[in-house]
Amino acid sequence: MRQGDTVAIVSPSGPPNPELLRRGVQRLESLGLKVVTGAHALDRQNLEYLAGEDAARAADLQDAWCDPAVSGVFCCRGGYGAARLLDLLDWDAMRAAGPKVLLGSSDITALHNAFGIELGVPTLHGPMAACDVIAGDEAGPEPRTWESLREALFETGAPVPVTGDRVLAPGRAEGEVRGGNLSLLASMCGTRWQPSFDGCIAFLEDIGEEPYRVDRMLTQLLQAGVFDGVRGVALGSWVGCGDPYPVLEDRLRPLGVPIVAGLPVGHGTPQMSVWLGALGVIDTESCSLTGSTGVWDQAR
Repeated sequence: MRQGDTVAIVSPSGPPNPELLRRGVQRLESLGLKVVTGAHALDRQNLEYLAGEDAARAADLQDAWCDPAVSGVFCCRGGYGAARLLDLLDWDAMRAAGPKVLLGSSDITALHNAFGIELGVPTLHGPMAACDVIAGDEAGPEPRTWESLREALFETGAPVPVTGDRVLAPGRAEGEVRGGNLSLLASMCGTRWQPSFDGCIAFLEDIGEEPYRVDRMLTQLLQAGVFDGVRGVALGSWVGCGDPYPVLEDRLRPLGVPIVAGLPVGHGTPQMSVWLGALGVIDTESCSLTGSTGVWDQAR
């Protein structure tokens, strides 16, 4: 992206806190971006965990993506609800609009996965406008999170590796990075948008899941063939998941591919930004995941 570009803030999932959203918009404007907010971004409905009616949330998302004046569509928060929009989107119209930046994480995994399948464009797994690490308080956003997002959006230099804190299986792997929130990926099994890690690096993270639930979801993905042909695994944050590493090692090490873990990507602080649908490299000597530059050249 470039300074002066327009980004649209939408709410595909849960309802944002209006004050956090206001501050998040100011933060993005400080990057030199023009920010517009979807007409239904602050809507509410009877199901309090959803930001407005499905049709309204889908319309905001599609209108923003198809607007030629908009260069990026930034989701304001996660929660739940993005998967409910997938049947309501006009994928042909969105495909015709060409590549743009989709930014979000957590529940937005449903969109990352579907955009990759339907549109074939890279999307950015990163912090959202109405979340604490960006909106924060008056002191400003969390510094490492903010710098990583800025580098990912504007490609200010060579890609910076995201470093973890442990290696579960040694080696080096290259491939397109796919994945996101484990719960969302498991929920898409058996649908038109079932994920596949064939020939790819699988990125996984989650929050608030007991180890046995992590085991259950990984087992579901394994039995569904989602990991068939995977080249490597990059594991992000597991906030509130107890000690997930015995389960992660037990379920994933038999894949026989390099595995790095403890990457500060997902929930928690900091939240580093990673391109999905773009080439990445796992290097267990440095315990890192490095994304590629030139993602727009790949998309075009």
